[in-house]
Amino acid sequence: MNIWLVVALSVAVVLGCILVLRLHAFLTLLLAGLLVAAISGRGAVERYTQYQLENDKISVEQAEKLNGQSPVVRLTTAFGQTAGKIGILIALASVIGQCLLESGGAAVIVDRMLKLTGPKRAPEALAASSFILGIPVFFDTVFYLMVPLARSLRQRLGKDYVLFILAILAGGSIAHSLVPPTPGPLLVAGIIGVDIATMMLAGLVIGGCSSVLSLAAARLINRMVDVPLRPLGEEEAEPKSEGAGSEGAGSEGANQRADSEDRMTGGEPFAAPDSNPIGTSPSLFAALLPIALPVLLIGLGSAIRFMMESGTLSSSRVVDVLASLGDKNIALGIGVVFALMLKKYCPDSKRSSVVSRSLAAGGNIILITAAGGAFGAMLRQAGIEQAVGALTQGVPGIMILPLAFVVTASIRTLQGSATVAMITAAGVLQGFAQPETLPFHPVYLAMAIGAGSKPVSWMTDSAFWVITRMSGMTEAEGLRVVSPMSICLGFSALLFTMLFAVFFPFA
Repeated sequence: MNIWLVVALSVAVVLGCILVLRLHAFLTLLLAGLLVAAISGRGAVERYTQYQLENDKISVEQAEKLNGQSPVVRLTTAFGQTAGKIGILIALASVIGQCLLESGGAAVIVDRMLKLTGPKRAPEALAASSFILGIPVFFDTVFYLMVPLARSLRQRLGKDYVLFILAILAGGSIAHSLVPPTPGPLLVAGIIGVDIATMMLAGLVIGGCSSVLSLAAARLINRMVDVPLRPLGEEEAEPKSEGAGSEGAGSEGANQRADSEDRMTGGEPFAAPDSNPIGTSPSLFAALLPIALPVLLIGLGSAIRFMMESGTLSSSRVVDVLASLGDKNIALGIGVVFALMLKKYCPDSKRSSVVSRSLAAGGNIILITAAGGAFGAMLRQAGIEQAVGALTQGVPGIMILPLAFVVTASIRTLQGSATVAMITAAGVLQGFAQPETLPFHPVYLAMAIGAGSKPVSWMTDSAFWVITRMSGMTEAEGLRVVSPMSICLGFSALLFTMLFAVFFPFA
């Protein structure tokens, strides 16, 4: 079957099941993945494995094994591989976030941040913090660690919840795609042939400019869409329609705003509803440690691995231990140890169940994201990479940048993974990275690929489900909030990439 017909049918199934039939996202994504695997045919899988063999991405044994598998086996294998990559990470980050929220640690950080920036500048503080965190840490992890702050700000101010959520995206999401040592830009730099230092500098400058412009777009989206603060892990309480949801959530939001205004008017220090009623709260150092320590360890591990690969650092017992501590799962595990120390500040009635409740919410997200990853894998096996790659022939000059953007954005939108989209597009477009072809430094081609990995975040994107589930959004709200923001992130990064390529082509 034609690949574009396969794509159209799968997209229609996803949208119809979730938005019309209100089927759970986990079941919907599995159904869409199974549909793609079944109708694409064995010939499509053989062409996919041949393509992977030609590009040295899989071995002959792996290709033969994949060619002999049934659609169901391919789907379940992809599901397990995705769960293996993100399962521990999501579970540990869920514990850290819940401990920060219920102990009042997130509120302590918010209060201190607001004293420094003021409530009017809180979005800028969230964006800047997320941008810094997004350099060494996966964006999903950044969002997990930052979303309690957004929820606490919404509880404190009674408004602008969408703005706070999008401020995290404006910083952390763009850094994830433009600034090494996150995997996407690191691998793109290697494929395109760009020095890591050059890639990092360009990513910091272009990503920083994009964050500023994207934050302005976030303010506009915030004015158009209002999302109430809902309890997490209670999907049965979600509204059945947007109209009913707005009315019910509106009364809840009004009560929260009234409570917030009372606290602010009376000059009372902020305390989240689930924080310790005795009034005690953790110190700023104790609240920051579960966040800062994993970030430092992951950053250290990335630096050590890079120096070992470049030959500037040799392996030793101490170096190997530090590199192991820098593994994202180990680093977050250490963060959990310090997060559990905050349990003593939780209310007595909830202290013993903090971990179990956070793992229950995390398990739901693991299933959804793993199903989304399996859906994306089935699209790749159906031949979406080759089909999109055929659109890249014979485009010269500055127009290579928007072409790279469109190619990457197409792959990203259809299969969900920003990192996979970047790596695939870089492999397709690396032939353009020649002095006689490009009228500018190849780093701008790498930046355009990174920009194209942002739009469009929707049902195939694991981050879409992380953002909507951890913020309490419905799928419809996510399509009105997260998807437009991802488009703004991508086009703003492309705009600044093209401007720098024109005015500073070889700087």
